[in-house]
Amino acid sequence: MHTFLSASVAALVILPAAVSAAQPYSNRVATEAIAGQLDRYEKALNSSNTDEVMKLYADDAVFMPQNFPTVIGKDNVRKAYETIFRTIKLNVTFKIDEIKPLSNDWAFARTRSSGTQTVLSNHRQSAEGNQEIFILHRAKDGAWQFARYIFSTTNRPNSVETSGP
Repeated sequence: MHTFLSASVAALVILPAAVSAAQPYSNRVATEAIAGQLDRYEKALNSSNTDEVMKLYADDAVFMPQNFPTVIGKDNVRKAYETIFRTIKLNVTFKIDEIKPLSNDWAFARTRSSGTQTVLSNHRQSAEGNQEIFILHRAKDGAWQFARYIFSTTNRPNSVETSGP
């Protein structure tokens, strides 16, 4: 009887903790945290701040910019942003179309950005418009980081007529 009672008390103590640990991460909390990361990204891009951009990326990040080879790993992603910021100055605004938590530790965000880019070598300014997919992973410290990021332009080439899909 003593063994049964001890086991029952232990189960009553352990069970709530196990159930609590199994509770899903709140979609609202995840969505707000991810929106905050995207806001930080917009600010870092507009200030050409590589260090702030890199705080948002996971160590094993993959960056897939349009018309360029895939960039793998945080060190290489840093080099890519350093090159970007030496070449152009961005002034963009992101619009979040959706944020979807997929699990406690994975989510994706679909965004659009618009604004201008200025080529630093000649000060030529042009429209900047993209559609983006971010795949985010929640790190051990709870921060959502960019694990994968891909974008493509929404600006039509000058040689293409504007009637289309």
